[in-house]
Amino acid sequence: MKQDSFGHPVEKYNLLAEHLLAKVLELGQKIAEKKGKKTKIMEVCGTHTVAFSRSGIAQLLSDVLDLRSGPGCPVCVTHQQDLDYMISLSRIKDVIIVTFGDLLRVPGSFTSLEKEKAKGANVHICYSPLEAIDLAAKNTQKEIVLLGIGFETTAPTIAAALSQALEKGLQNFSIYSTLKLVPPALEALLQEKKFDLDGLVLPGHVSTVLGSDAFDFIAQEYALPCVVTGFEPLDLLIGLYYLLTSLIEEKAELTNTYTHIVKEKGNQAAKEIINLYFEEGDTLWRGFASIPGSGLKLRTKYNDFEARYRFKKVEIPETGVFSGCSCGDIITGKLTPFDCVHFNNGCTPLTPVGPCMVSSEGACSAYYQYRQQI
Repeated sequence: MKQDSFGHPVEKYNLLAEHLLAKVLELGQKIAEKKGKKTKIMEVCGTHTVAFSRSGIAQLLSDVLDLRSGPGCPVCVTHQQDLDYMISLSRIKDVIIVTFGDLLRVPGSFTSLEKEKAKGANVHICYSPLEAIDLAAKNTQKEIVLLGIGFETTAPTIAAALSQALEKGLQNFSIYSTLKLVPPALEALLQEKKFDLDGLVLPGHVSTVLGSDAFDFIAQEYALPCVVTGFEPLDLLIGLYYLLTSLIEEKAELTNTYTHIVKEKGNQAAKEIINLYFEEGDTLWRGFASIPGSGLKLRTKYNDFEARYRFKKVEIPETGVFSGCSCGDIITGKLTPFDCVHFNNGCTPLTPVGPCMVSSEGACSAYYQYRQQI
């Protein structure tokens, strides 16, 4: 019997997927007939957005489900003001910027890190934040600035980088932290009374750190069913099955179908290292502006390692706004990429207008690659 790369029988996998797809479609049709409209579900995580599109599940269920992206793409939710600050840091003499590759091509108000790099800025693309420590140790006459973007999943590795910098006595290392917390963003989103979501697919990776309990408030306070699930096609279909079953039974409950990875209380070691070096604070989000208590800032005792304090005199241009770019509305589920006037009309992966078209987890990028309307 033919097997996939994990040793699973392909025929049985396909049969199970077809069975689940039929069940989900049946449930979706029942709800649509009852409500007179499609069921609107937000997949919070950018990786889920890509997985739904790449697998074809979103397209196959488009007659009964209205899938919307959420604020779960770290590059996409980074505010324009922060991008402009990061770009300004790259222009400082003897500064080496360390960043994940997705951020390189995101347009700032007037330029991008990629364009500044082409002009001579020292911008290092990393696969791990710990690379910044090696650079700091090897380039003691340079200032190494790690761009700390991401959510609860990235925060432990950035905290580990700071821990190593302290251990090695590196004084030429700093972090520009725009780390964000997902639950406060969802709280802010759901507080908009006009929002008409029927349920949420919660972020699997973030849940591994926080635990499923961190999202109980969605069912308890907002009476919305939600599900924690993985990223393979079967994971997605199982998650949708339980979510739609909750809607059919009119139960507002949180279901964890990713139990082999996500525990109720999460990863205690990861949470401890985050809390050791970071504390909650207000931060800017694209699509929201400032959300109280939604960011991770370095604790006061580590201010010397915060780039904002180290480079107080950096010149930052007045933040601009891209006319017509709908990225902020797309990552808050108000619009889909197809609703944006720039989508595939000047805004493509080669010529992105906003971050949603740049990031590998961006909704516009996913729609462009996998869901082009014919």
